[in-house]
Amino acid sequence: MKPRIGVTVSQRGGWRSFLMNRLALWRAGAKAVRFVAGDTVTLKGLSGLIIGGGDDIGAELYGGTPVPDVRIDPARDALELALLEKAIAERMPVLGICRGAQILNVHLGGTLHTEIHEVYENASKMRTVLPRKSVTLEDGSHLARLLRCNPCRVNALHHQSIDRLGTGLRVVGRDEVGVVQAVETTGADFLFGVQWHPELLVLSRPQQRLYRALAEAAREWAETGNASLAAADRVAAEMAEMS
Repeated sequence: MKPRIGVTVSQRGGWRSFLMNRLALWRAGAKAVRFVAGDTVTLKGLSGLIIGGGDDIGAELYGGTPVPDVRIDPARDALELALLEKAIAERMPVLGICRGAQILNVHLGGTLHTEIHEVYENASKMRTVLPRKSVTLEDGSHLARLLRCNPCRVNALHHQSIDRLGTGLRVVGRDEVGVVQAVETTGADFLFGVQWHPELLVLSRPQQRLYRALAEAAREWAETGNASLAAADRVAAEMAEMS
């Protein structure tokens, strides 16, 4: 059976993001299950979790200064923090996308830059679904071995970014001016966060490998109750043999 993977999205316009994640997971051999604010916090029947992109995160959650005229959703914040609490405790595979990478970091005790252009003055104000941003990955990281593109060309739809790292995370990707673009766990569990939107890069084989690795980890978790980074490394090794 295909592993079922929860996908959190915004109540306002989030159906687009869900459909793209659903397609990416289907191509990887998994099934997407939609979560929005107000849904019951349960992981029953699931083997993995994607925290998706969308609304900004409430600054009060990490001691930041609120930015005026941005869309926040406290109910969604609460839902995702509760799901992360359960998923990480159960060692379930987790992928954070854009906002998802940020709230993963907040959940683990980290902070955010509420407006990257106030910190990185040379940062481009690029906002595009096309792969026009260059991200350099840390050599030897699990993500670098999996994606096998360095630098990688990705899209950019954010104005917040990770500041102080949460416990158990390490930075494995930055853009041209140093903005954090990717994190992964320092431990053994399957836990990644990327600042871009891989679900929108439908023609990118590296981004599809990210979903394949998540699906592989979800199958492993369903069978053993443990999903390790070895799942990502297995997918990376398979792809290397095929190239």
